Amino acid sequence: MTSTLAFPSSPDQHLMRESTRATLRVQSRMLAATRAFLTGRGFQELLPPVIGPVTDPGIRGSKQVDVDFYGHKYKLMTSAILYKQASLLAFDKIFYIAPNVRLEPLETAVTHRHLAEFHQIDVEIRDARREDAMEVAEQLVAYVVDEVVRALPDDLDLLGRDTDAFREVVQGVFGRTSHQEATADLVALGHPQDPGAEIDWQGEEIISAKSSRPFFVVDYPKGSRGFYDREDPEQPGVLRNFDLIAPEGYGELASGSEREYDYAALVTRMRETGENPAKYGWYLDLARRGIPASSGFGIGLERFTRYVTGRTAAWEASAYPKVPGVVSA
Repeated sequence: MTSTLAFPSSPDQHLMRESTRATLRVQSRMLAATRAFLTGRGFQELLPPVIGPVTDPGIRGSKQVDVDFYGHKYKLMTSAILYKQASLLAFDKIFYIAPNVRLEPLETAVTHRHLAEFHQIDVEIRDARREDAMEVAEQLVAYVVDEVVRALPDDLDLLGRDTDAFREVVQGVFGRTSHQEATADLVALGHPQDPGAEIDWQGEEIISAKSSRPFFVVDYPKGSRGFYDREDPEQPGVLRNFDLIAPEGYGELASGSEREYDYAALVTRMRETGENPAKYGWYLDLARRGIPASSGFGIGLERFTRYVTGRTAAWEASAYPKVPGVVSA
């Protein structure tokens, strides 16, 4: 990873750095490659909502932002997952390049991975299983990385990114481990990972640093993720979900799952996770009438860019970065 620069005191200080310009050129090529890959495979791009009556509650301790929408309390999107499921009523395969706002806890300002404002490559596939979504994520990451390595070697060289690190990535064969195995590995290494919870960011960094290629962590325990992650009917208490972890210590790139779509199961899961079903009226009305079975995922664009460019911090992959607790333009 390249060395961390001090967080800029003004936008021009950041934007005039050659390293910033190179990073943003790479990011632009990554977005173009993402769109080429997905549209070439029959995905329809849609523009996501920015506000709504509810948003994704499964956001690891960060806070949602309320908006006064003509006398009604709306939310800025923390994730467009509920709208992705709804969008499958129009198209079988969709994707967004979605802005999100999450007021992360102040302690995340030092992780190099968290932003209060970020963008996500959101993908959803009708009548797909988890493995179908994992295959698309794997192929998409491999395609995008290969495109950048071939098209922008000078920018990667300027940033000091060793492209030999991508040899296994562009082959598109990623590793795989279970949450139970990853947790046991972390505990054996002396990291106090709760086996019933999501792997924390320190734990992700530890297991990420041990790998030379991206890998999936699957089968998170029920209760560790949002109500929309489908429980495995053959393994009660286990969710049909996954995280995609980058190598070299960069940590999580993507999260995804098979989605719960049954109305009664959604209401039950909401209550189990402490959510009030009454808040989700429009979504549950759709589920009552019938939303499709699906699988999908979201890739954090700034995190993905950070990995490809070798930057130390995710904020270096944003033109106007918002770091938790730091007031900036």
